[in-house]
Order: sequence, then C-alpha cells, then structure tokens
Amino acid sequence: MSSAGVIAINPRNDDFILPLYPVHNHDSIVIHLAISGSLVPMRILESDSIASVKLRIQTYKGFVVKNQKLVCGGRELSRSNSLVKDYGVGDGNVVHLVVRLSDLQLINVKTSCGKEFTFHVDKNHDVGYVKKQLAKGNKGLVDIQEQEILFKGEQLEDERLINDICKNNNDAVIHLRVRKSAKIRAKPVEKNFELSIIAPETNDVKEYDVAHGIEYYGSVFKEGLKRSIRLEPVIVNPKAVVPSVLLDVMNATYDGLMKGNYPIRSSEGTGGAYLMMDATGSKYISVFKPIDEEPMAVNNPRGLPVSVDGEGLKKGTTVGEGAFREVAAYVLDHPKGERRSISGEHMGFSGVPPTLLAMCLHKGFNHPDGVKEKIGSLQMFMENNGSCEDMGPSAFPVDEVHKIAVLDIRMANADRHAGNILVSKGEDGQLVLIPIDHGYCLPTSFEDCTFDWLYWPQARQPFSPETVKYIKSLDAEEDIALLNFYGWNLPSDCARTFRISTMLLKKGVEKGFTPFVIGNIMCRDNLNKKSVIEEIVKEAEDLVLSGWSEAAFIKTVSQVMDRRLDSIR
Repeated sequence: MSSAGVIAINPRNDDFILPLYPVHNHDSIVIHLAISGSLVPMRILESDSIASVKLRIQTYKGFVVKNQKLVCGGRELSRSNSLVKDYGVGDGNVVHLVVRLSDLQLINVKTSCGKEFTFHVDKNHDVGYVKKQLAKGNKGLVDIQEQEILFKGEQLEDERLINDICKNNNDAVIHLRVRKSAKIRAKPVEKNFELSIIAPETNDVKEYDVAHGIEYYGSVFKEGLKRSIRLEPVIVNPKAVVPSVLLDVMNATYDGLMKGNYPIRSSEGTGGAYLMMDATGSKYISVFKPIDEEPMAVNNPRGLPVSVDGEGLKKGTTVGEGAFREVAAYVLDHPKGERRSISGEHMGFSGVPPTLLAMCLHKGFNHPDGVKEKIGSLQMFMENNGSCEDMGPSAFPVDEVHKIAVLDIRMANADRHAGNILVSKGEDGQLVLIPIDHGYCLPTSFEDCTFDWLYWPQARQPFSPETVKYIKSLDAEEDIALLNFYGWNLPSDCARTFRISTMLLKKGVEKGFTPFVIGNIMCRDNLNKKSVIEEIVKEAEDLVLSGWSEAAFIKTVSQVMDRRLDSIR
C-alpha cells in the first residue's frame, strides 16, 4: 500500500490567526479550518487559488501541499488552480482539513524474559492499543494491566500516540521494552467458553476472553468467538458464482479475524478503510470499506459532516454507493479480448484488484451506536512499492499508463490521482501500475472528472494495437447488463454517463486520438468552464424532444460527438 495516509491533527488555535493580507482588504475573508474537531480562524482572499491556500497551510504548519485535502460544503476542493470563490467558499465558512501522513510504524518489542518480535501499528493508535496487541494470544506475553511499556527507558502512558513517538525517533523502527511479565488473568466475558493454557515461558495460567477473539488451538473452536465475528459475500443473484480468487481472499481474511487480528483502520483516504490481516498476523490480505463509513456517511470516522442531500464529495456520486462502484470497476475490467467469465479467474486489462461486496461483523470497526453488521467492498490487498505520487512518472511504462487511462475514461472516474495508483514490480523487473479506490467512478455527470495521468508524457503517446483491439471489443450495453447480473441495477443517469464515456473512448480510438486528447475532452480546464463532453451532452439535450427514448438520445449524442471530434481532429 502507499505510505501516505490521513491523520487528524489538533494544532494550537493561534497558528493561523495572523493575517497575511490587510484586515480591511475588500477581498479578504475569514474561514474556519476544522481540524480534528477544533475550528482555527484563517484569513484568506476570495481571489486565492486552492493551491495558494494549501501553500499557506504548509508555511504555517508544515503539512506538505500534496498531503492536504480540503472539504467545504460537502465537496472536496480538488482543483488546485481554481479560485476559492469558484467553489462558493465565503466569509465564515467551515473548511475541513484532512492531512495525509505516513500511516504505519514498525514496532520492535522485547520482553523482560528475552522474547523479541516485530509488528506494524497504525500511527493513529496510542500506546494503549499496543498493549492490547501484546495481550492477544498471538503474542501471549502479558495482560494489559500488568504491562509497563518503555521507550529509551521512559515509561509511556496509554494515551501517548505512536505518531508522537515517531517525531522524536530517527530510526525506521520504534524499539519498545515490556518491563513486567507477570501472571495473567483476564476476566472472561462469556464463562461458558473459557480456555486455560500454560504459558511456556512462565508456567503462568492464562485465561483468555474468548468472546473477544483472543486465541484458539487445534480443533478447539469457540462458538463465542464465532458469534462475534462474521464475514460472508453479499450475493444478490444466486447464479453469480463468487470467483475462487475472492473466496480465497475471504477465507484468509476470516481466518485472520478468528485468530484475533483486529482490522487496522488505514489513514489513507477520507473514509473508513480497514486493512485485514491473515492468520499469522504478519501479512495484509484484504481491504474492507464499509458503506456507512464512506466520506460524509453517518459513521464516517474522519470527522467529515454528514451529507445533507446524499451527494458525495464528488459531483454526480451518492454517499453509500462507493462499495458498489468499487465492485463494478472490477467486474467491468475485462480480461484482454474477452468478457469477464462467471468464474472471473483472470486479472482484467487494467489490473483492478479482485473485489466483491461483503458483510462483516467485528467490533474493530467504527461503531458509535453499538456493534452491528456492516456491508462494504472487500478487495484483495496488493503488495506494492508505494504509489505514483512517491516517484516521477517518467519511469512508468507507456502501456501501464494507458491501461489506467482506458479504465478512467470508460468509467468517467472523478477521483484519479497519483496517490491511488500503486506501483509494483513484475517478475521481469518492469514497473506495474495498480489502480485502486474506485468509489467515485460511474457518476451521473462529467463535472468532476479528473485524471492526474493527463499531465504525464505517456498520455501523449498513441495507443498500442493491442490496446486498440481491447477498446474496440467493449460494449456498454453488455456491461450494463453484466452489472445487473451481479446485483447492481445501474441508475439511469449513471448508465447514460457510462454509455457516453464508452462511446467517446471508442470513437476517439477510431480517429487515432491519444489518451491526452480524449482525456482533455472529458476534463474541465477549470471549475467554471464546461468540458467538451459536457458541451456535447448539453447540445444533444437541446436537440431531443420530450418523450424521446434513451436510445434516441444516445443516437443524437453520437451525431453531435462525431461533428465535434471532426473539428478537433
């Protein structure tokens, strides 16, 4: 996964009060920056760009511009060159700041009896969370109440954040020592399912709280644990067989939960995304994103406000549908030259990780109103060497960039940035790009379409014959029927957008257009100027009469598009 993440920072309130502009400047306004529940006043100009505001935040607080996300009025201020006033930000408005930092820290633990091991911890967690990890059966060291965690001889309080320790530690690993290793007696919640074993190091009797998923041995299967943890696919159509690759991911994820490995909430993104571990607790196996923890959803853990009208952070998307879009991106990412089969064993053309809709019950998720089952997307975790934002694009193979471009154009992606393209190395040593985070695909409009790869040199290169052949094989109507088969009846407005974007991709290839040309047709130059594809749709809407069928409208779009593309050529 990418090393970037999202973490809430609580700064001093006076850091932003000093204005850079005269107080009486007629263009000057005061916004309130919301950071981890605190409101920090900040004076800016309406004529400031989003980029300049982020630069001022970096100047005062040191948060690198590319690691910032700003949200106001339920919409992400994502276009850096657009003005603050273009987004409707005015005097007294609240702007939510989300800061992306490194999310995982390697912890080295050594006990007083000499046992030593390492594991990863999210930097958002505190020392108390580390103690819980040490008390789990997989570690089997000491009960929480008997632990004294030391760092460089200093005892750490439970409330101390791992991130705070990292700031004062130049090493890539935090070395902690557990001073006590006393007799362990944890009070079980369900006495009917107590399990007593002998600790091999101390001969102490350890009584585990089985209901909280601490440990099980051999064939001793604990029903209390089974009742508190569930994971199963959500299948709408009984004929839609779950691919074996996803069944393997699901089984391995379930085994990890049953072994007591809690979901680790990633700091990446603006919603709840949980890294799920295998049974050994040493390897990530999947990523689970509950729909009720999406950005602006009711249980969002990042502090973003709940959507008033149901619209998501990107125009044309709906809160609570992100999981469906994640699954749709995988289903529609067909293998080269063929439709995705029911078995779905092959990776798709663009390399979208295997993804399915799942139901999961675990207390480790965000449950402000009590532990409940959650539905969300479950995606295979892909080993990687970081994301595209961690390196320059010049090293990326042309075909790898083009496969991402094909996916984004076709799906009208409203959120493709360098941070959600992972970089890995193939068996031949070549770099492989892996697209993730497709919760803002298939929108109802083209207004927020953004593609970071548009500015990479590879986008100006022509498609290869193999890619052209793949694009020509695409059929929007078959794909809409395929999504319906798998349980998502694509909303009519989303289906229209998908038909038009697929049409543009296919017509553009026929005319020999590069990804750069096609992408520029889809994306706005600035917030207030409609893109060419929006103009095409508007012209077609003006031409059709009331009561015309969808097929007649799409035919009109095709005719208008042909004329506009000829002029571009």
